[in-house]
Amino acid sequence: MPVFSYKAADTSGKVVKGTLDVDDERAAVARLQDMGYIPMQVRQGGGRPGRIAAPRIKGMDGLIRRVSTKDVMLFTQDLSSLLKAGLPIDRALVILIDTIEKAPLRRIIRDVLKAVQGGSDLSSAIAKYPGAFSDFYVNMVRAGEAGGVLEAVLERLGLFLESSQELKDFIKSALVYPVFLVLVGGVSIIILMTFVIPKFSMIFADLGGSIPLSTRMLIGASEWLKSYWWTLAAGAAAVVLAYRRYAAVPAARMRIDRAKLRAPFMGDLIRKIEVARFARTLGTLVRSGVPILQALTLVKEIIGNRAIASALDQVYTRVKEGDRLSRSLENTGVFPQLAIQMITVGEEAGKLEEMLLRIAENYEKTVRNLVKRLISLLEPMMILFMGVVVGFIVISMLMAIFSMNEMPF
Repeated sequence: MPVFSYKAADTSGKVVKGTLDVDDERAAVARLQDMGYIPMQVRQGGGRPGRIAAPRIKGMDGLIRRVSTKDVMLFTQDLSSLLKAGLPIDRALVILIDTIEKAPLRRIIRDVLKAVQGGSDLSSAIAKYPGAFSDFYVNMVRAGEAGGVLEAVLERLGLFLESSQELKDFIKSALVYPVFLVLVGGVSIIILMTFVIPKFSMIFADLGGSIPLSTRMLIGASEWLKSYWWTLAAGAAAVVLAYRRYAAVPAARMRIDRAKLRAPFMGDLIRKIEVARFARTLGTLVRSGVPILQALTLVKEIIGNRAIASALDQVYTRVKEGDRLSRSLENTGVFPQLAIQMITVGEEAGKLEEMLLRIAENYEKTVRNLVKRLISLLEPMMILFMGVVVGFIVISMLMAIFSMNEMPF
């Protein structure tokens, strides 16, 4: 019979740990509930933990000032589990303070607990910490408190944050290999240009005579890079700084974001990412009872592309005047027709929030496929580019070596 390790809370709020000999995870949860415990984490042996509460990620608390989205997601999932088990909000927060490993979030939740114990609503308490809890998060919690369904809203929030984090993690993991390839190739070229080629240039200089043009060009580039590498670093830093200052101007940022949407392939990818974010956020807000106009205001704040965010201002105005959401979105000319048609069906069937969440799932899958396709195109192109550069260096050196027999000795 397999052994399951667990972490749970007793009726007094004390966190207890131990092991159970049961058949599966469900049986472990049932056994803990029979023992009067509130399950928080169950895992088989040293395997992957169950989804009662997500496992904690250890980190260097002293080096982390801002609370990450993943930390908030874990806290939200755990708080939802405890509230669904029947614990009052203050008791649940007491339990979570002892289980949170990241010091910044632990300090915030300790302050939130004091505010709640002093008679404040949870939404008002967390609203004081915008660096950890966004306006979207706060309004979701406020809607849950108003409707008396806080635990259900927190569960939806946990799912929303988890889905968003999974998409971010997928994109980051997909870019790991291309970035690694660029770094390794770049370092290899720098070593060749600054250490290997100068050795050969000394040999050719001692031998005298003429060497091929490509080799002379390569040696010249090597000498320049070795002597003036700092100009490249300074130039790159200047370009980055100039871009940031330019992008800080609202009108310039708008032009940049519009250009991004027109870019081949990348424009389509950015548009689909923003549509998925828009649909999931709006669907989650509407399902949780947030009025549509307030929801549109909140959605605008999380859209990364300013061109699309500006289009939502038009949508807000038209919906406020009584127009349908689908028609308002269509008039912007920014949102894809497929998404608009699905929203139209959702409005006609009275299931707008359900259709929005389905749109989010569809576009998130599409984004994953597009990222995979992009990486599959980038990898051979990068390998080919690195191969051409290294090949040019090697061939130039070989041509000089082969021409040595023509040099006078």
